[in-house]
Amino acid sequence: MSTVSPLLFLILIPLVAAVLVMLGGKSRTISLLASALNLILLLVLATKFRASEAGFQFVSSFPVVPQLGINFILGADGLSFVMLFLSTAVTLAAVAVARPPVENDRWFYISLLMISAGVIGAFASVDVFLFYMFHELALIPTFLLIGIWGSGDRQAAAWKATIYLATGSFVLLLGLIGLYLLQPLGDRSFDLRHIIQLAETGLIPDNPIVYLLLLFGFGTLVSLFPFHTWAPQAYASAPAPAAMLHAGVLKKFGLYGLIRICAPVFPESIQALLPLLLVLIVGNILYVGYVTIAQRKLDTMLGYSSVMHMGYIFLGFAALNVVSLTGASLMLLSHGLTVALLFALCGEIRERTGTLEFSELGGIARATPRLGLAFGFAAMASVGLPGFIGFASELMVFFGAFVGQPTEMRGQSAAAAEVFRFNSIQIVTICAVWGIVISAIYMLRAYRKIFMGPLPERWSRLPDLAGLPRVAVVLLIGVMLFYGFFPQLLVNLVTPALLQP
Repeated sequence: MSTVSPLLFLILIPLVAAVLVMLGGKSRTISLLASALNLILLLVLATKFRASEAGFQFVSSFPVVPQLGINFILGADGLSFVMLFLSTAVTLAAVAVARPPVENDRWFYISLLMISAGVIGAFASVDVFLFYMFHELALIPTFLLIGIWGSGDRQAAAWKATIYLATGSFVLLLGLIGLYLLQPLGDRSFDLRHIIQLAETGLIPDNPIVYLLLLFGFGTLVSLFPFHTWAPQAYASAPAPAAMLHAGVLKKFGLYGLIRICAPVFPESIQALLPLLLVLIVGNILYVGYVTIAQRKLDTMLGYSSVMHMGYIFLGFAALNVVSLTGASLMLLSHGLTVALLFALCGEIRERTGTLEFSELGGIARATPRLGLAFGFAAMASVGLPGFIGFASELMVFFGAFVGQPTEMRGQSAAAAEVFRFNSIQIVTICAVWGIVISAIYMLRAYRKIFMGPLPERWSRLPDLAGLPRVAVVLLIGVMLFYGFFPQLLVNLVTPALLQP
């Protein structure tokens, strides 16, 4: 019998907290304590994590359906540890900024805690089937948060997101079943370590159909163009904590899955179908980027911006080399923190003014200087300025993508590889760099429209950022700046996981 992994407690703490809230405990206090305890526990585990070692640590395994190769396997390597940190940090920030209606606050906090348990379980899972099931656990309360506690046309947004994400989950399930059936009869398992080992020895054929199922399944969950239209409407209607958790954490599930499963198992299919993926990446970055510029409300602008930035991570995945994959992995963290901060501040602005229309706002930095300063930091982080973790991650994605896929994957000789020539992925990389200019345009315009200019009389007495929301904002900004100045800490953590499963 395997020993119990300490990662199990990261899943159990929010679940136990949800039960206590359901039984009548103080919703906000219990949720805050549980979220803070989870972050502290993860930081304690970080002191025991051996970053230089490849492979999963803190592993425990218990049989669930051994006849089908399904086991409850928990473990963490450098990549999953980064995602666990993102999950616990954003959860704490989301709970801190939450302002649910008093009459329904119990179920509001229960939903947040269930999302937390689901995303932590997904990123801590070594069994692929368990990975999938934990994600589905986190999706259900997300729909409830949008449909019940959202704003605007919240029910339509919730249903649209449900239809898209349910379809994506079904396609993903077909892909995972296909991956299972590709394994030799009698040696089939959902254990990720076993799957990668079989792929490395050639016992799992590089099947483009299964890869496409996984690509479009994961891609729909991540809002890959053109399956992205659910995301802006859902985030605009969602309460701030729900948008923070989904856009900041849960949405990273798909890209994490592509890096974790498809990159080591289907490298030839990724290369063969690269032109298709590159077209979709251009759609994510340029088309959605220009649509973002056209938005006139902060929440919809942030929704489209989140979709646009997924294109950069897809580009790092498509290049399929260590530099680009490391950059994509770091961008999972940097974008998660940045978009969570932006949606938190968006919620604070809506709470104070009752509107997010650019035409109705302006000059509020004079009344709320701390809020204006925080939004300025968030805008700079979103653009990827030096000093923020987004700068290092974008730089690695661009350099890695411009180099392109490894020579052996392109079928070129070593001599041919030394001849500089443009190919499709280099052209797309140049287009992606233009996306930074697009990001700067819409983020700086939003800052100018909301915080600069004369202060209208009706906004002259707005309360500034204070209390727990200010603590949450400082936490997110502090993490972005710390890893912005010391990105090598993350690189050293993630690279062993990408070099060797």
